Amino acid sequence: MAVDHNKKDMDIDNKGEEEQKGKPVMVILVGAPGSGKSTFCERVMGSSLRPWTRICQDTINNGKAGTKPQCLKRAAAALKEGKSVFIDRCNLDKEQRSDFVKLGCGAQVDAHAVVLDLPAKLCISRSIKRTGHEGNLQGGKAAAVVNRMLQKKELPKLNEGFARIVFCHNENDVEATITAYTALGPLDTLSNGCFGQKNPDAKIQLGIMKFLKKVEAPFQCAASKEVKESENLAKGSVDADVSVDEITTLAFPSISTADFQFNNETASDIIVEKVEEFVNKLKNARLVLVDLRGLRCNVIANAANWRLKPGGGGVNAAIFTAAGLALETATKERANSLLPGHAVVVPLPSDSPLYTREGVSHVIHVLGPNMNPQRPNSLNNDYNKGCSILREAYTSLFTGFLSILRSRSKLPRRISEKLALTPLDLKDPSLDPRNHLTNSDQKIKRDDGCVYERSKKCKGANDETVADISAPSSTYGKVTGDKSKLEGPTSKTWGSWAQALYHIAMHPEKHKAELLEVLDDVLVLNDLYPKACKHLLVLARHEGLDGLADVHQEHLQLLMTMHAVGLKWAEKLLHEDSSMVFRLGYHLAPSMRQLHLHVISQDFNSNHLKNKKHWNSFNTAFFRDSVDVIEEIKNHGKATIKDEDFQLSMELRCHRCRSAHPNIPRLKSHISICQAPFPHALLENGHLVLALKT
Repeated sequence: MAVDHNKKDMDIDNKGEEEQKGKPVMVILVGAPGSGKSTFCERVMGSSLRPWTRICQDTINNGKAGTKPQCLKRAAAALKEGKSVFIDRCNLDKEQRSDFVKLGCGAQVDAHAVVLDLPAKLCISRSIKRTGHEGNLQGGKAAAVVNRMLQKKELPKLNEGFARIVFCHNENDVEATITAYTALGPLDTLSNGCFGQKNPDAKIQLGIMKFLKKVEAPFQCAASKEVKESENLAKGSVDADVSVDEITTLAFPSISTADFQFNNETASDIIVEKVEEFVNKLKNARLVLVDLRGLRCNVIANAANWRLKPGGGGVNAAIFTAAGLALETATKERANSLLPGHAVVVPLPSDSPLYTREGVSHVIHVLGPNMNPQRPNSLNNDYNKGCSILREAYTSLFTGFLSILRSRSKLPRRISEKLALTPLDLKDPSLDPRNHLTNSDQKIKRDDGCVYERSKKCKGANDETVADISAPSSTYGKVTGDKSKLEGPTSKTWGSWAQALYHIAMHPEKHKAELLEVLDDVLVLNDLYPKACKHLLVLARHEGLDGLADVHQEHLQLLMTMHAVGLKWAEKLLHEDSSMVFRLGYHLAPSMRQLHLHVISQDFNSNHLKNKKHWNSFNTAFFRDSVDVIEEIKNHGKATIKDEDFQLSMELRCHRCRSAHPNIPRLKSHISICQAPFPHALLENGHLVLALKT
C-alpha cells in the first residue's frame, strides 16, 4: 500500500490526470516496411473500447495510394471528432513526422510515437514473403527499399513534441505495447516519457565531456593524483600551496533532465555555456557534474521542488535523508518556497550527518524548468522559456557557490581547513553518501538492499566529471583511467556497504541473530529492506561468486541446492498464509556482492519499495527466474546476462494485468486490488510457487 508521505505527490498527479481525461491520442507509428505497423493498428482497433481511426497513405485515396496532405487532412478531421488516430506510415525521419506532431500540439491531443525498431533481417523477410500488400511493396524489390530506408533512419525524441515514445526491439516488446494501447479506454491515459530506448541520451553529454574532466577514482582516494595526471590542465590552475583537500568543491546534477523531462542535449549545451561564463571567477575551486556516488565535496547542489520539502524521489529525497532533519530546519529558516530559475544557499548545521561525517558545509537548492505535464507548472514544451529559466537556474547556482567561496576567502586559513573535513570510514551504510546522493535520472537510493548503478564494473568508484575551474575555456579534458583494470574479479571494486552479504556468507558465526538457517553451502536470512510482505535471501557460501556472471557449469549443484532451500521456505510460508504467491530468482546485476537467491511474495506490499528501479528489478527480465537459470547452466554452462539498464528504465507495469502506471503510489494502489491472473509465462514451468488447491 502507498505510504503517507507520497500523498501530496499523488494529489498532484491526480490533478494532472483529471485535466487530461478523455483526450484523443495520436499514435505516430515509426518503422520500416515489414516492421508490423498495419498489424499493430489492426490488433489494437479490433479489441479496443476507444474509437480509433487508421490513417494509411497507401489507401488514403479511396483505397489507393495518396499524399501526405491527404493524410494530414483526414487525421485532423478524426481528431476534431474526438477519435484517436494511428498514423500508419514509415515516419523514419523527423521531417516526415513534424507535420503530424503539430496536429497534437494543442492541449486537447496527446502525440505518441511507437517505434517498431525490429531487426532489419526480420523486416526484409516479412516484406519479401507477404502478398497483397496495400502499397504493393513485396517480393524481391522489398529488400532494397527496406535497406535504403533504414540507412536514413532518425529515431524520434521527446523534444519533437511527443508526450510519450515507446521503443519495441522484439516481438515481446510489440506484444506488451499492443496490450497497453488495447487496454486504453476512452477516459484512460498512458504515462508520459520515453520508454524502452536501448541507448538513450547519456546523462553527461558529449559537449560536457569535451569541456569537463572525467575522473574515475576509488572512494576516499584523494583526487589530487587524478587532477595532476589529467592532460591539458592549465599550469598554475591550483595554487602550489593549496592541497586538493582544501579545494572547495561544488557537486551538482543535471538540472531538470529527470522528472522534469528537459531535453538532455539542450541542457548539456546550457551547462557548458554557464560553466564557461563562471570558469574564471571561481579561481581555486572545483565543479563536479556527477551522480554523486562516493563523492568528496564541500557544497552540494540539490535539484529541489518548489516547496523546498523532502520527498519526490531522486536527488532531492536522498539529500534530505542524508542530511537529516537539520537540513529541513535550516532550509525553512532561509526560504519557504522557490521559483523556477532561482537558488537558495543553505549552510548545513554542525549536527547534520553530512557535515560531521562528509565535510559538506552547504546545500544549494535550485529549481529548474519543468517540461513534465504530470508535474506542476509545466511549460508544455516551450523550450524558449525553458532554456531561459535553465540558464537562470545555473547562474543562480554558480553565483551562490561564488558567494560561499568569497565568504571562505575572508576566514583565517586554519578555520577554512576545518570546513573541508576528510570523509570517515563509514560502517553504517545509511550514512555513506554513495547510498543517498544520486543523479535524479538514476534515482539510486541506499534505503534498501537493492542499489543499481549505471556501470556495474565501477562499483565503489568515484564516477565524476570534473572541471578545473581556473582552466581556460579552450582547454578540454579526456577520459582517464584504464578500463581494463575493472575487468575480472570484483572483490576490490565493490563499495564497503555492498560487501555486507559477502561478510555474512564468509563469517556466519558472527551473524547468528540475523540468520534463519545455516547449511554447508547456503545461508537463509530475511532481506533487511524487503520489497514485499515476505522477502528472503538464500545466500551462497562459496568464495568468488559475486553474482550470476560468475556462475558456470561447475556451480550447477549449488544452484539446485539454493533453489531447493528457497522452495522449502516458500512452502513453509505458504502453510502460514495460503493466499500468498512466491517467485524465486536472481538479479542480473546485483547491488550486493555474493550470489543470492530472492524468495519474494508477489504482493509487493512494502514501504521499502519506493521507486521504478525497485519495481522493475523484480518485474522485468532483470529478474531471472531460478528455474530458467538452472536450465541455462545445464544447457549452455552459463546464464544469459542482458542489458540491465534497459530493463530498469522500463515504464511501470502491473505484474498481473500488465497495465501501465505513472508512478509507484498509483501502481501500489492498483496492485492492491488487481485480481487478474498472472501472465501465462509465469504460470508455466514452476516460475511461481502457490499453495496447492484442495
